[in-house]
Amino acid sequence: MRDETKCVRSGYKPKNGEPGVMPIVQSTTYVFDTAEEIGDLFNFPNAHMYSRFSNPTVDCVEKKIADLEGGVAAMCTSSGQMASMMSILNLCKAGDSFIAASAIYGGTVNLFAVSLQKLGIECIFIDQEADEEEINAKFKPNTKAVFGETLANPALSVFDIEKFAKIAHAHGVPLIIDNTFATPVLCKPFEFGADVVVHSTTKYMDGHALQGGGVIVDGGRFDWSNGKFPEFTEPDESYHGFVYTEKFGPAAYIGKARMQLMRDYGAYPSAFAGFLLNLGLETLAVRMERYSDNALKVAKYLKTKDQIENVRYPGLCDDKYHALAEKYLPKGCSGVISFDVKGGRDKAAALMNAFKLACREVHVADIRTCVLHPASMTHRQLTDEQLVAAGINAGMVRFSCGLENVDDIIEDIEQALDAIK
Repeated sequence: MRDETKCVRSGYKPKNGEPGVMPIVQSTTYVFDTAEEIGDLFNFPNAHMYSRFSNPTVDCVEKKIADLEGGVAAMCTSSGQMASMMSILNLCKAGDSFIAASAIYGGTVNLFAVSLQKLGIECIFIDQEADEEEINAKFKPNTKAVFGETLANPALSVFDIEKFAKIAHAHGVPLIIDNTFATPVLCKPFEFGADVVVHSTTKYMDGHALQGGGVIVDGGRFDWSNGKFPEFTEPDESYHGFVYTEKFGPAAYIGKARMQLMRDYGAYPSAFAGFLLNLGLETLAVRMERYSDNALKVAKYLKTKDQIENVRYPGLCDDKYHALAEKYLPKGCSGVISFDVKGGRDKAAALMNAFKLACREVHVADIRTCVLHPASMTHRQLTDEQLVAAGINAGMVRFSCGLENVDDIIEDIEQALDAIK
């Protein structure tokens, strides 16, 4: 099936006489005929036994997302941040390190640099535009992964997935890609060598600002038996000697994440959250096309305004990342634009207050156009040096085009710019 069909039909497969629409299984527990059946599930969890780590409704959504990404399995989480954190904790323990691009979402920078550091896991930040020699020099014997964003939030830089997949694999570690802004409709990182994909499903996948969530997708191609990851190939004593590569095969990464991390942390979405996410996924392919079209028109308009110092949108022919966008994002570059207002922080704040249609909110990738000032909001915890490394300056505005008529969006920007002259 093609993506448009997968969005509607993949995941839930009703049998004869069953509901045509994916049902909400609102239950924490599942009943079995014998004690032996439950014991067998703990030997090999091939059915639902408790909704802390799996649920039939959410399971259908996981299958749909894995299908869209071209992966072998997926696991939903309660937030995008939890998906990012579990993607690392599934590989790293205290004393280990991993490499991440510096131009990633500010909350993820803080998660990696502060919270994981408290757990004894070091994040080594790198400039994603550095040459291979410089990047290779950052690896340590204890480095277990490389992490980057397809489209960085809010710098809108495009990550060179093939370049980093080659580097990561040369060091025997997997490449993890946050594909939130691109979604599998615009980019499929597994096709370019990525091994794990994460999303904040709160954004475009949900699309309606209804509920938070995240997902981790396993590409199923990484060789966990290369000697760097014995926890995948040796018995897990916390789970009666379970060997993940033996039990789950190509899906060992997600199997381990579910049976270790989700079992212990329980950060699993509710059945109703899964139902709402599926509604968003059903229209994802249609929406991503419209978001991208609207954003390109708005970006071209912003380029004509004297009050705008710089526009970041990879879909623009003169954008720094346009060539990479043509390679990785040929169908469009999402609805998010970043632009710098002349006059810095004060003018950017004034523009924020002058919008009438665009919503001022801590959100992005919604059906409604929304706007945010990263330096004073989402990224305010970063130092000036970290802001620069993340591709942010004080006058930057993150503008997320919704599905309104593009002329109305442009007219709102026009009147807001007039108001701050």
